[in-house]
Amino acid sequence: MLAVSSPGFVVFAALLVGLWYVTKPQHRWQLMLASSAVFFLSLDWQGFLVLLLCALLVWQCALRARGKMGWFAVGLLCALAPLLLLKYYVAAAGGLQTLFSLRLWQPAILQPLGVGYFTLQLVSYLVDVRRGMLVPQKSFARVLCFTSFFLSITQGPFNRYGELMPQLEAPAGWSGDRIWRGAVRCFWGYFKKVVVADRAAVVVSAAFGNPGAFDRTQLLLATILYSLQLYADFSGYTDIVLGVGQMLSLSLPENFRQPFLSATVKELWSRWHMSLSRWLKDYVYIPLGGSRCSPARRDMNLVLTFLVSGLWHGAGVTYLVWGFLHGLCQALENHLPWRRAITKGGVRLVGIVGTFGIFVFTFTIFRATSLTNAVQYFNGILHNSGHDALSNYWELGLTTRQEQIFLFAGIAILVIADLLQEFHVPVLEKLLAAPRPVRWAVYEAAILAFLLMGYFLGGGGFLYARY
Repeated sequence: MLAVSSPGFVVFAALLVGLWYVTKPQHRWQLMLASSAVFFLSLDWQGFLVLLLCALLVWQCALRARGKMGWFAVGLLCALAPLLLLKYYVAAAGGLQTLFSLRLWQPAILQPLGVGYFTLQLVSYLVDVRRGMLVPQKSFARVLCFTSFFLSITQGPFNRYGELMPQLEAPAGWSGDRIWRGAVRCFWGYFKKVVVADRAAVVVSAAFGNPGAFDRTQLLLATILYSLQLYADFSGYTDIVLGVGQMLSLSLPENFRQPFLSATVKELWSRWHMSLSRWLKDYVYIPLGGSRCSPARRDMNLVLTFLVSGLWHGAGVTYLVWGFLHGLCQALENHLPWRRAITKGGVRLVGIVGTFGIFVFTFTIFRATSLTNAVQYFNGILHNSGHDALSNYWELGLTTRQEQIFLFAGIAILVIADLLQEFHVPVLEKLLAAPRPVRWAVYEAAILAFLLMGYFLGGGGFLYARY
C-alpha cells in the first residue's frame, strides 16, 4: 500500500526522487506517469480504470471542442460522469429507496479514489482548451499524466495543465538544499498529522458519535478540536506532497496560508483550500457573472458558487447547508460598513475570533452525520450541564493525562508555527544558518518529540481523501 499516511509512501517517494535526477528532463513526465499509475493501482485498480476512461473521452472531446459546443458539452459530461453517477446518483438512489421503496441500481462498490479531484482537473483542462488558453494536446499519455498526477490525486491541490506539465520537463538539476527543505516540509506535514490530527480525532469521534453523553464544555472542546484536526490533517497532507514536489523541483500550488488568522469569511477562503477557491472562482463564479453585475446578482453568484462547493464535498444535506452558510456569510459581509475596518489594527483580533467562531459552527454541521446529528450536537452545547472538558479526559477517549498534554502541546506548536509564518519570521533560514551542532541538536529534538508525542496506534487515512 502506498497511501500517503503509510511508511511505504516514504520509500516510494525517496525512490522517485532518486530516479528523477538520473532521468533525462524530456522523459521525466513519462516517469511521473508510471509512478502515478503504480500509486493509483496499488490503492484502487477499479478507480484507475474509471480515471483512464474519463481521461480518454475528455482528451478526444478536447481535440474537437474549439468552436464546437456539442463536443464541449459531451466532454464536460464525460468529465463529471464519475461524480454524477458514482457519488450523487448513489446517494439519491439510496434516498429514493428509503422514502418510496424504489429499487434502483446502486453501484456502491465503485467509489473511485480521488474522484472529486481528477474530475475537476479534467474540467479545467477542457474549459481552458475551449477558451483558447491551451492548445489541445495530441498525446493522450500527457493528458493522462496530468489527470493521474499522484501528488494531487487524493486531496489536491488542484493543478492546471499549463502550469504543471511544463515543469515535468524542466531541466532542473540536483540541489542538496532544495532536497533538504522539501524533506523538512514533509516532516512538518507528518508531525501535524500524527501529533495533532490523529489524536484530536479520538476526541472528535467520541463526541460526535453520541452528543448526549457529554457535557457542554466537552462538546465545545470537541468541535473546536475538529476544526483543528481538519486543518492539521489537510494542511499536513499538503505539506507532505508539496515537500515531495519541492524535492522534484516542482512548484505546486499552495493550499493553506494560516487560515485561522483570517478576519473575515472572504479572507478565510483566500487562505483555506486555496486551490479549490481558485478553481471555483475561475470555473463557476466568473462564468456566473462574478462581481461585474448588480449587488444582488453578485450575492447570488457567491451563494451559488458555495453551494457548488458543498455539493462537490458530498451529496448530503449537511454539505449543502455548510456551503450555503459560507456563501451567505460572504454575501452579507459585502454589505457591512465596517468590513474593511475589521481587518486592520487591534480590532482585527475581533474579526479573527468571530471568523474562527463561524468556521467552528459551520464545520460542526459539515462534520455531523446528518442535520439531526448536528441539531443534537448544538442542543447538547446549549443544554447539557457539566464542565469536565479538561478533567475527565478518559470520557473523551484519551487513555492518560499524558495523552491530553501531548494533544494540547501539539496544538500549541501548530499555533506558534502559524504565527511565525504570518509575521514572516524565517525560522528555517535561521536554522540552516546556525552552527552544525545547533542544527543537529534541533533536528534530534524534533525527531524525539515526533516519536514521543505521535499517535501511532489507530491513526487512519487523511480526511479529505474521501471527497
